[in-house]
Amino acid sequence: MFKLEETEAVNLGDSEAVKETRISIHLSPLEKEEYIRFQREYEDIFAWSYDYMTRLSTSIVDHKLPTNPTCPPVKQELKKFKPDMSFKIKEEVTKKIKAKVHWVVEYPTWLANIVSVPKMDGKIRVCVGYRDLNRAGHKDDFPLPNIHILIDNCTKHELQSFVDYFAGYH
Repeated sequence: MFKLEETEAVNLGDSEAVKETRISIHLSPLEKEEYIRFQREYEDIFAWSYDYMTRLSTSIVDHKLPTNPTCPPVKQELKKFKPDMSFKIKEEVTKKIKAKVHWVVEYPTWLANIVSVPKMDGKIRVCVGYRDLNRAGHKDDFPLPNIHILIDNCTKHELQSFVDYFAGYH
């Protein structure tokens, strides 16, 4: 898998509307030019910010989790963060609330703490620690394959794309 230092940033937008992506430094100049041209041609299919995703239909992205009825809902005790980390978390959560990806719930039945994961570029990824909810859920008979197997299956191809244009998991 590519490391951050093995990639270079490329802005597909302009100085005001930055649309940054990363490409391998190991591409030849011709491959690099062709790859950037290809990405510019199809730049409209990527969500460059949460604002691009406001019209997602809830019939597509609304999830229902079947839980074991014998497991009572768990509300985790509030976790405290350092002030600088708290500010970064608030910034990320506010972006998601403004874009209507997340919304505030007044009386939750399940409550899980935020887990901040540092990214290689110095930013943070905000996740939710659903460990208690996972314990109450039904086990999947058909789990996803291990990621290392999927990566190994790509070895016969000349180029690999790790689609991580905005936050890495959309």
